[in-house]
Amino acid sequence: MAAKAAYENNAYLETIVKEHWKMDLVGSFDFWNANTQAFVLQDKNVDPELIVVAFRGTEFFNSDDWISDFDLSWYEMPGMGKMHAGFMKALGLQKSLGWPKDIVQTDNNQPSPAYYFLRKLLKQLLEKNEKARFVVSGHSLGGALAILFPAILAFHEESWLLKRLVPYYRVVHSNDTVPRLPYDNATFIFKHFGTCIYYNSLYKEKIVSEEPYMNYFSLRSLIPKRVDALWELGFVNRNHEGRIIVCERFIYRERCGEIARAI
Repeated sequence: MAAKAAYENNAYLETIVKEHWKMDLVGSFDFWNANTQAFVLQDKNVDPELIVVAFRGTEFFNSDDWISDFDLSWYEMPGMGKMHAGFMKALGLQKSLGWPKDIVQTDNNQPSPAYYFLRKLLKQLLEKNEKARFVVSGHSLGGALAILFPAILAFHEESWLLKRLVPYYRVVHSNDTVPRLPYDNATFIFKHFGTCIYYNSLYKEKIVSEEPYMNYFSLRSLIPKRVDALWELGFVNRNHEGRIIVCERFIYRERCGEIARAI
């Protein structure tokens, strides 16, 4: 839900985090290039306390987001392997300076790069509670930044922070193509990793070693994908509430709630 909420504006975040989730909104942030955004919340109702960092994903009409996604050049990181150049830039990491662990920001009126700002903020929050843990989340571009962020923490030997990180999970819903990118094949020289939690079109969860149809455009998936799509839209079974119907009802309730609170 945090990954979904990251697409929304600050007013929405204030409402959903404080009034619905009953958590504390630390803040929502626009970073140095104005296209990388994230928000941070704290759940003090659980023990140990949980801090969540959620990166916003690709916005459909934001050309800079798409440029980051399709910048398929790579940077070689010593001892780490190859990193996607567009995502490294989105975090504000600087190859020209040798991927420095720390930077000196000369203009305090300018937003900080995402990686350095969030790392500092997490340290400040975690130092207040020695048992607190943190999670990094996101969808699409946000998901890429969420997995790259702790990788750079490891590169910079931030062992104290990494010990407080909740182990990562990869969530795939039905035939969604986004979490399948890049495809696990020789063309992209890429392999997804982490525990995969898969939800089928009935929203039933299971842990799998590989999600079905790793390549979204494989011929084997052509018919099953379309049957699932019809099912999810509610066309196959009129008694089955498809995703659009469920979403419409949810949005309607949310909007009505906002109107009621405003009155």
